[in-house]
Amino acid sequence: MRRVVIVTGLSGAGKSQAMKSLEDFGFACLDNAPPVLAQPFVALADEAGYANAALALDVRTLGPFGDAVAAIDELDSAGVPTEVLFLDAEDETLIRRYSETRRRHPFGENGVGLAEAIAAERASLAALRDRANAVWDTTRMTLGELKDRIGTTLAGADARRLRIGIVAFGFKYGVPLDADLVFDVRFLPNPNYVEGLRELTGADAPVAAYLEAIPDTEAFLARLLPLIDFLVPRYEREGKSQVTIAIGCTGGRHRSVYLGRRLQRHISETTGALATFDARDVNR
Repeated sequence: MRRVVIVTGLSGAGKSQAMKSLEDFGFACLDNAPPVLAQPFVALADEAGYANAALALDVRTLGPFGDAVAAIDELDSAGVPTEVLFLDAEDETLIRRYSETRRRHPFGENGVGLAEAIAAERASLAALRDRANAVWDTTRMTLGELKDRIGTTLAGADARRLRIGIVAFGFKYGVPLDADLVFDVRFLPNPNYVEGLRELTGADAPVAAYLEAIPDTEAFLARLLPLIDFLVPRYEREGKSQVTIAIGCTGGRHRSVYLGRRLQRHISETTGALATFDARDVNR
């Protein structure tokens, strides 16, 4: 196990968002974990082949659920060095966030006000804060900025890169539900009706040659590729970790496959993003 990150801190300071970000960066994650399960979880993540793991711990799970500080010490004693990230924020910001979400503060039982609940939680977390390797104040951080800082600080360069999934599909079988961008290429002549091309796919040279001979194919790519070049760094800046681009033709065998492969090659060569390709309906 290369890296084990313990995320803790004040309720409303961004722990859940931090865990979501770490999960996006390829960490094995266990949110709101009973501390007694910390060591078994790390062992399971290691056995499953994860290089990095993250757990969100606080001090509310005592008794048979274990103690957070003790769990961290046990990991260190077992030869698993941990990095403790403590997330904090100004009281006014925490109060505003809780007021906006209308959630009950975990220390707000028996009619205790938000300010008093936050003060009680601060006191209970003092030992964990002292144990932390890093304390981040999220008062003026957006969710995107928090994710970017987690990526810069805790994730490797490859983990921080945007992943782009390109899906070639047939409209007759439905648009992919997870598509962020959908492009319809049915305006191009259909190789399905050309003698000798029907049984081939867009990955075959004769189909590629047929489509490349059509001026509108390159005209379309001349507009599509700069659009993707424009969008990729902006998606990364906003903290997106995955984008799905769907390219559709009638049956998902010829035009969409050819253009999807061209798009994947372009993205891999020019943007630095990790691009995968799936010809969803090619065998239908």
